[in-house]
Amino acid sequence: MTFYDELRQATATEKHYLFSSPLIQGALHGTVDISSYTAFLEQAFHHVSHTVPLLMACGARLPARLEWLRGAMAEYIEEEYGHQEWILNDIKACGEDSEAVRNGRPALATELMVSTMYDRINRLNPVSMLGMIFVLEGTSVELATSAANTLQTSLNLPHTAFSYLSSHGALDQEHMKFYEKLVNSLDNDDDKACVIDTAKVVYTLYAQMFRSLPVSGENYALAG
Repeated sequence: MTFYDELRQATATEKHYLFSSPLIQGALHGTVDISSYTAFLEQAFHHVSHTVPLLMACGARLPARLEWLRGAMAEYIEEEYGHQEWILNDIKACGEDSEAVRNGRPALATELMVSTMYDRINRLNPVSMLGMIFVLEGTSVELATSAANTLQTSLNLPHTAFSYLSSHGALDQEHMKFYEKLVNSLDNDDDKACVIDTAKVVYTLYAQMFRSLPVSGENYALAG
């Protein structure tokens, strides 16, 4: 069994917890309203805006034995730079105030997910970043394009309101092939254990973020 397969197997329970979140299931079945979608976009902005800083922090702290992984982080940075602006454009296309989101604060679950990653990179092991990448990109591959297509139909919104979801479903398919090669190149047991543990933690915190968002009909203040 490759380490990538081991990682998938070890995190199956936490993945199910995320995928069974009411908002994710509602998005896939076209039963959420626009307030739920924009609430998701708001929280997506608040964690995606930290993607590049986290990748940079990881690259800066990697030891010399993982120089090959530092190069991979540089590639990720080039690919991910500026994606938070796509989310703000989607929010604007939904008729909401994108600048209020930019200047707002994240929900507690979102802030905990981001702060946990900074802590793990700086205090535990910078390879932790691979645990977060596994969760976020893997989720995009399986859900983003399908959710975008269903939501666009059910909400009757323009294509310009789905640039983040639509692009990431396609982009992350290639990214995951790249990722699989990366993690299968890890040869240190402590690094591997850290990736698995971080993926479990991020799956759980990401699920809590989704579970804190409104399902259709619930009140939610954008940029609150």
